[in-house]
Amino acid sequence: MNRLTNTIRPYAWGSTTAIPELLGTAPTGEPQAELWMGAHPGAPSRIDRGQGPVALDAVIDADPAAELGEAAVKRFGPRLPFLLKVLAAGAPLSVQVHPDLAQAKAGFADEEARGIPIDDPARNYKDANHKPEMLVALSPFDGLCGFRRPADAADLIDGLGVGALAPYADILRAHPEDKALREVLAAVLSAEPEATAATVTAASEAAARLAATDSPYAADYAAYAKAAHSFPGDRGIIAAMLLNYVRLQPGEALYLGAGVPHAYLDGLGVEIMANSDNVLRCGLTPKHIDVPELLRIVRFESGDPGVLRPEAGSDGEELYAAPIDEFRLSRYVLAPDATARALDPRTPQILLCTAGRAELRADDGDTLTLERGESAYVPAGERTTLTGEGTVFRATVAA
Repeated sequence: MNRLTNTIRPYAWGSTTAIPELLGTAPTGEPQAELWMGAHPGAPSRIDRGQGPVALDAVIDADPAAELGEAAVKRFGPRLPFLLKVLAAGAPLSVQVHPDLAQAKAGFADEEARGIPIDDPARNYKDANHKPEMLVALSPFDGLCGFRRPADAADLIDGLGVGALAPYADILRAHPEDKALREVLAAVLSAEPEATAATVTAASEAAARLAATDSPYAADYAAYAKAAHSFPGDRGIIAAMLLNYVRLQPGEALYLGAGVPHAYLDGLGVEIMANSDNVLRCGLTPKHIDVPELLRIVRFESGDPGVLRPEAGSDGEELYAAPIDEFRLSRYVLAPDATARALDPRTPQILLCTAGRAELRADDGDTLTLERGESAYVPAGERTTLTGEGTVFRATVAA
């Protein structure tokens, strides 16, 4: 088992205080958006086994079977199939969607064949993998997840009292769900930005006013108004109004599968995902939006956001169940007088302490103490127990 040294990504939407507070460090005054834990080549964690710090992806590349276990290598290939993060949103992230595995493979192959450089801003597929993800809130966390029922979206839009939006509400009420959602999203994203800026501004101002009323959509309007403050005039504000607004309380989670449009708005959380960079955006961003490809990938079906709560097991592990094999996320809430928790050694794992203190003990007696914000990597096959007083998240793969 090895302590991880991790990289903080300074994206513009990041909070200036949340990650420093978690780590017990002084804020720099600059945004600190994501703390990465894993072997993603973009910012791999580093470990020290006595010869100085080495990137975790290089350690795994040197002997995948020893680090990941032969079963994991056979199923997922010779690389860690997940990336764990602490995500700190101080401003909204883009509204986005991720492809499924078949779409990612086909899209990546097509762009490679057409010779589009991997760093081209207009490129959609950075790799041939899908990117299902899950976020567990560490603080109250605001987000958008999946489409509202079309009639509900029509009522919310009508409530703004902005005449230019009335045709969208009419479409949402007049057509079957798939056609209605597709037609409205296509119309919003295909409109000329300059032509829609005044409508977006009027809608944003109305949302800000209605957030202080007894409207059944007051909390939703407040979220859209806050997003509009960061992206004034952005047509993605209207697209966002088609989505469910959700506020997670600490410990609650969202699972985001392929084709589901979503956005994180504000808060601190633990995020885990398959190892991919494939993102198609549909608003709240200055980056490229490929409307035809986006419309091909999005699943135009409404539904409840599906807030998840952990399922307690007999061994004290609380599992956030997800229909994916590349990652498995759980947590332990440790009490000082509790029996040591034995961790399943069959798979590689990353352990992150988010509150209090945790102690890892290997079979040979070696120990490693994790303070709040610290993390460790445990290779497959290493038997480890967990004790302490605090909260520890365990990221691994399905055994």
